[in-house]
Amino acid sequence: MSTAGVEGMWESEFSGMLCRIRGRFGRIELRGRAEGYLRGLLNRVERKNSWQLAESVGYATPHGIQRLLGRASWDADLLREDLRKYVADQLGCRDGILVVDETGFLKKGKESVGVHRQYSGTAGRIENCQVGVFLSYRSRRGSAFMDRSLYLPESWTNDEARCRKAGVPEGVGFATKIELAREMIGRALEAGVPARWVTADEAYGNDSKFRRFLEDRGIGYVVAVNSRQMAWVEFQNRRVAEFFASCPAKAWKRLSCGEGAKGPRTYDWAVMVTSGSALGGPLSGVLARRSIAHPEEIAYYKWSSPRRVFLADLVHVAGSRWSIESGFEQAKQEVGLDNYEVRSWDGWHRHVTLALLAHAFLEVLRIKATGSGPKKTGGRRGSSP
Repeated sequence: MSTAGVEGMWESEFSGMLCRIRGRFGRIELRGRAEGYLRGLLNRVERKNSWQLAESVGYATPHGIQRLLGRASWDADLLREDLRKYVADQLGCRDGILVVDETGFLKKGKESVGVHRQYSGTAGRIENCQVGVFLSYRSRRGSAFMDRSLYLPESWTNDEARCRKAGVPEGVGFATKIELAREMIGRALEAGVPARWVTADEAYGNDSKFRRFLEDRGIGYVVAVNSRQMAWVEFQNRRVAEFFASCPAKAWKRLSCGEGAKGPRTYDWAVMVTSGSALGGPLSGVLARRSIAHPEEIAYYKWSSPRRVFLADLVHVAGSRWSIESGFEQAKQEVGLDNYEVRSWDGWHRHVTLALLAHAFLEVLRIKATGSGPKKTGGRRGSSP
């Protein structure tokens, strides 16, 4: 496609996205500021702080941008609904996958809402940071974020004066990251997002209430668990690692769970059914992923499906979890997800929601410009568990 063609597609798609959200910004001036902010996030500037964003779109000062994220009257949660619908409309497939994960935002000082010395996966250690829990959507068409929640540690929720100063709404109390994830998944399902699966890492998969929440809503899942998790197989309640310790060689199938930076991510996989049957109740079981180069390295998953499922389906869902990690990297590098100077509750949610919308726009544009989505999982389809 020519440069002129790409630019025309960019403006056409951007205008279409703006039409979806214009009703969230009542005044014409505020709509213009929101458009300018989105354009700034999409521009190639070194750091997407208020001054550089303002300069990149031709504003003399950053005051308008600061007002947009601060005192202006608009609701970031309503914009989140537009984001979710935009992603579902553009990427939605009936076998879509909801992916849950969290990321840290390193911060100095004690004033930024939710900041605390806590573990940050971004840094790989305990740091002074904010932590956000995110929900993304993955389908054969592409992958983009749908929702976000700021995690408030108890050091915040137990301090009313501190919360009030940061603009935390009354009634917002302590919620674990797992509870925040459940709320976001619930919102997506209630909104009719076409999804068949949920996937998440051990922090969520190890929680039996999280898994039961998904089962009660009739959605399948493939979630990572640690080797100490217990499961019933053939009337025995044992650690999941024990069931695969003596698996015969023929039980392991070599399959790719998706494309990585260095090509297909290929592992050996084995699956067991722990409950359910064709006559009633969801099928559930345990999945194991073994490294080809280092067979002693085995990861485990618990899975459940309300309908018949193949091994390759479970492998594909398990591999889709990595898409959210790529999404975090892209959103931080390309649209400044972590480049913000706000400290308040509203400021964080406004910036993050606008950044996720900008990221979704880029994903939709890429798909339309190249006519491509994520590459399909390789390998044989495999047998039904």
